[in-house]
Amino acid sequence: MLSEISVAEREEQPYVAITERVTMSDIGTVLPELHPQVGAWMADRRLRPFGAPFWKYDVIDMGGTMEVEVGVPVRDAVEGDERVRAGALPAGRYVTATYTGHPMGLENATSTLLEWAAERDLAWDMATTDVGEVWGARLEIYETDPAEEPDLAKWVTRLAFRLAD
Repeated sequence: MLSEISVAEREEQPYVAITERVTMSDIGTVLPELHPQVGAWMADRRLRPFGAPFWKYDVIDMGGTMEVEVGVPVRDAVEGDERVRAGALPAGRYVTATYTGHPMGLENATSTLLEWAAERDLAWDMATTDVGEVWGARLEIYETDPAEEPDLAKWVTRLAFRLAD
């Protein structure tokens, strides 16, 4: 189930993340394994999450390779290292919606969100290149902790895609 889609203003948000290149067939096995690695890196530095973990889709090529960051927001900017990068989600206007359900339904939820924006002639913070769509900020924010809610049908994911300035 997808909530009402809307446009919301978001402030800049520091984060830490591990970036990985994956195909659509590998995404569900490769990326979830990175969450504990980011968490361990943060714990070693006594950093606490300042929001829900997310996947940030930087480059999307559905038939090829995608570049995705598995990240966690932090209160203040920090230094990354060779494995974990530090960055900031850009401030700006985002198309947002909340999806409740099995992660397999996220593709349809995303399609609905993209169609909603197209019907309103909204332009994304995205450029089409020879490697795929390069996004400024396209997020899946995972509001549900799987350790607390094992029923995938009850998982809550917030979608937030940045609009062009």
